[in-house]
Amino acid sequence: MPASIASHPDWPAAKNPADADTIEHLMAALYDVISGPAGQQRDWNRFRSLFLPDARMGVIRPDVAATAGKPARKGDAILFTPDTYVERDDPVFKTMSFFEHGIANRIETFGNLTSVWSTYESRHDPKDAKPFERGINTLQIVHAQGRYWIANIIWDDESHGDTLPDKYLKP
Repeated sequence: MPASIASHPDWPAAKNPADADTIEHLMAALYDVISGPAGQQRDWNRFRSLFLPDARMGVIRPDVAATAGKPARKGDAILFTPDTYVERDDPVFKTMSFFEHGIANRIETFGNLTSVWSTYESRHDPKDAKPFERGINTLQIVHAQGRYWIANIIWDDESHGDTLPDKYLKP
């Protein structure tokens, strides 16, 4: 089948098999691989290896009211591939420190399909007292070929009065 894992022989294998042997390790690897100080090259092959070759990523952007000098913006859902994420964020990480970690994961599994609601915090320095951003990643994860793969991830940040409910802040 054209969209099967086997049809992508050049897709990077898990650099560290422990990155994909459990859902918890997969989640930890995802946050670890995108985090680091400004200028630190991220291991993008490790990042890609966490995802199915045809995986999708996305971010939800809320409506933004007009301000002095800026027009209003309608809300949107922006979808892209892991490769597009790399193209988009690699230049940002060259100039900005970014450290993201999970606060709590809500995990539901049926057979080889898992859904994870992962609450996260983002900081410019791990020692910062407060995060500059918090939100929820929702992931669809599959178990295939003896390991876990991210099939899809979409996230939404706290914004415009929407704060994370308590139920997503506790493990």
